[in-house]
Amino acid sequence: MNNKFSSQYVIKLLKQLYMYTTKNEINKLCYEILSCAIEVHRVLGPGLLELVYEKCLIFELEARGLEVRSQIDIQILYKGHYLVINLRLDLLVEDIIIVELKAVEAFIPLNSAQIISHLNLMGKPKGILINFNKTNIFKNGQKTFVTQKFKELPDGF
Repeated sequence: MNNKFSSQYVIKLLKQLYMYTTKNEINKLCYEILSCAIEVHRVLGPGLLELVYEKCLIFELEARGLEVRSQIDIQILYKGHYLVINLRLDLLVEDIIIVELKAVEAFIPLNSAQIISHLNLMGKPKGILINFNKTNIFKNGQKTFVTQKFKELPDGF
């Protein structure tokens, strides 16, 4: 029998099936992501380019054993055809949380519209918008967004 699935791939699939199936589990993951962002901000401070923060945040997330994919082109299924559109999300953590990074003076409505579009097109339950150009990420440098998919999940323990 030709086994085309690696053990790592099977472990990843099982993890996705049994992890992050409640609001509490997803919220814990978001807390971990924000903790990593705060650490990056603590070390680097504000005022750098977004790409610098992105690379360092990926390092922190992976150091905690989290799976991270970056700069993902978003595809949509339209009338049976997959179409690549000119949207790219910054990070996808554990294939469940979308993270959009900014290094700007302040969030603008377009930033919120962007992450909401990404969430809906990718069918993900929750996203985080992080602005590294603030003095305190937790207080005024992050916003979370949820979809109907998140609202329908059980609360958990």
